[in-house]
Amino acid sequence: MTTTTDYAVIDDRAAARRARREMWLTRVAQAAVWLRVMGLGWLVPLLRIAAGDSPRHQLRELWQQLVIPLIGVGAFVAAWAALAPTVETSLGAIPGPAAVWEQTGSLWADHLREREKEAAFMERQEARNAKLAAEGNADKVKWRGYTGKPTYLDQIVTSLKTVALGFLVATLVAVPIGIASGLSRTVNGALNPLIQIFKPVSPLAWLPIVTMVVSAVYVDASDLFPKSLVVSAITVTLCSLWPTLINTAHGVASIDKDLINVGRVLKLPTWKTVTKLVLPSAMPLIFTGLRLSLGVGWMVLIAAEMLAQNPGLGKFVWDEFQNGSSSSLAKIIVAVLTIGLIGFLLDRMMYALQAAFTFTTNR
Repeated sequence: MTTTTDYAVIDDRAAARRARREMWLTRVAQAAVWLRVMGLGWLVPLLRIAAGDSPRHQLRELWQQLVIPLIGVGAFVAAWAALAPTVETSLGAIPGPAAVWEQTGSLWADHLREREKEAAFMERQEARNAKLAAEGNADKVKWRGYTGKPTYLDQIVTSLKTVALGFLVATLVAVPIGIASGLSRTVNGALNPLIQIFKPVSPLAWLPIVTMVVSAVYVDASDLFPKSLVVSAITVTLCSLWPTLINTAHGVASIDKDLINVGRVLKLPTWKTVTKLVLPSAMPLIFTGLRLSLGVGWMVLIAAEMLAQNPGLGKFVWDEFQNGSSSSLAKIIVAVLTIGLIGFLLDRMMYALQAAFTFTTNR
């Protein structure tokens, strides 16, 4: 026979289970923001189910966020595999997914072999220098860097360094000018014609000018910043600064005028007005511009590397096109997919920074 005490124990256990369920659902809700920022929003329904939420509703969300995108990707891969062999080019039939995956493994194996050669070279050099030092010929000791061919991963790293440098310079130029343009109608009126003229200019038009100017001015090139990197980075800067400049100016110009009036009443210096009032309010649109600029810069860089034959993914694509071997087309497709994946990851990175430094990620 169930007593009143037994009912009380059952109620306490049920209340404890509900409390634990609510606690875990709260933690999932907190983690959901960052999971969506990182492109892992499909994990949220699974975590909610594990926390005890309604499986029916969460499975519907999982279908929308994971299964349907996977179906889309699967349909694309299936169409690619079916149609690729039917298209003949000067380099043979378009490679399908299997051939592209095989060349991905080949590029990775080439990278590992090149790193083994580099390690062997450094070991031989160390042994030679140690022997010279032991024989008392320390003046003959020489250290040389490995000069083997850059691998596919080396080209990726080079492109990432170049776009980072160009994007950083573009940000340092565009944000202050955008703030000045947003705060002053006079500055905005002076800059607007220049923005409208230079914003549509293609990187292919900037590249010859940049190359000639850098060659004339940057005479004593350093190993840290070779001319090829400087040329590509400046081209990226010239083409990618406009979205940040325009969005910064628009964000600053559209902030609540009462904030500026508060700064005037408190007699805040211009620097504090900008850092304490203007920037926090305009930050969402500034980050929108930064995301657009980074995407533009990444696209511009590949074209600049191809045209100028500067080290990077663009040069890799062009070299494979000129090579004309049976595997070249598959390697070019590997590069295309790599460029797209890196572009997606760069955008996710900027979106994460936007979520961390702004009050809202919806703008």
